Amino acid sequence: MKKVVIFASGSGSNAENIVLYFKNNIQINVATIFTNNVHAKVLDKANYLEVPTEVFNKIELSDGTVLEKIKKIKPDLIVLAGFLLKFPESIIETFPNKIINIHPALLPKYGGKGMYGINVHTAVLENKEAETGITIHYVNKNYDEGEFIFQKSISIIKCKTPEEIAQKIHELEMEYFPKEIEKLLTS
Repeated sequence: MKKVVIFASGSGSNAENIVLYFKNNIQINVATIFTNNVHAKVLDKANYLEVPTEVFNKIELSDGTVLEKIKKIKPDLIVLAGFLLKFPESIIETFPNKIINIHPALLPKYGGKGMYGINVHTAVLENKEAETGITIHYVNKNYDEGEFIFQKSISIIKCKTPEEIAQKIHELEMEYFPKEIEKLLTS
């Protein structure tokens, strides 16, 4: 059984979607959901879906506490699904090419520190882009600079607000993120 560990900071819609996608899969299992936010809605979703959780703070992320917890799980893949903190190099070095992230734009555009959620969609709209999309990539020591695994674009010519763009991106994330995780773990 391949084990997935998910890191999330907020509502957990991607985490929930991934858990549900693999719920009856005999090869892949979401072992634990980690969050740095004690008030994150992802905790409620994990509880409802009966997935174990780990709550930690910034110090525990950087001092090795979280790394030791991950090592005990022995995951085949670590998935950042709306996780907003910079991932420590110690974890990246311990799990090379086993940590992936999804970004709500077509990297290398609109990546880097502070470029998440509505910030990305606002920038895309302000620059009058005709299309945007999602990028699934490996995590390295720099924000949004890891090797690309998958990209999918979508037209946003008719979108008038960042929220309309966000909805289109959310649909792409829901459709493609679990499928790409499955491909990585079964190929």
